[in-house]
Amino acid sequence: PKTQSALLEVMEEGVVTIDGVGHSVGRPFMVIATQNPVEQAGTYKLPEAQLDRFLIKTSLGYPDFETSVALMLDSANRARASGITPIIKSESIVTMAGLAADVFVDPTIMEYIIRLVIATRSDKDVALGVSMRGALGMARAVRTWAIASGRSYVTPDDVRDLAIPVLAHRVIIDAESDFAGVKAEDVIERVLLDTAPPAYRAA
Repeated sequence: PKTQSALLEVMEEGVVTIDGVGHSVGRPFMVIATQNPVEQAGTYKLPEAQLDRFLIKTSLGYPDFETSVALMLDSANRARASGITPIIKSESIVTMAGLAADVFVDPTIMEYIIRLVIATRSDKDVALGVSMRGALGMARAVRTWAIASGRSYVTPDDVRDLAIPVLAHRVIIDAESDFAGVKAEDVIERVLLDTAPPAYRAA
């Protein structure tokens, strides 16, 4: 519990508390975590409060044949890490993150995000839908996605493209549906089909 509490604190507030004294972490600060398949022995699902702190969840899958062979051939080269050089400074990442705040999001797209979030809460297979934190996370993510796509505005397609990575891990399937094989991704795909996007309109 203490470890999880510390993780939640730093992910939410950017502060680490040691002996009752809070210490701010540097910027940029982000948590990147890996997760083993739940089916493996000794692996347990993360609690909902912790899942909700992660902006995006994605699966890298297995490497393809060529990449696998390259990894095998390079596995003996333990000195490789020492030769890696930075490609960007931390200050530049902070500046880039600030650019996202200036990306235009039409109010109808914000409404679209909220309708999707609300739809997850009333889905027949869902025990716990997406929280308001998830909606706010989606708003941040689509702004960043637009910047990465070379645009200063968000489109409905941005929301659809990021719906599963940003929202699916926040959806908790009820026990009966989970046993029947229903996945959170199925719910997100369903609400995307059932929720009409706004008419495209750029600033």
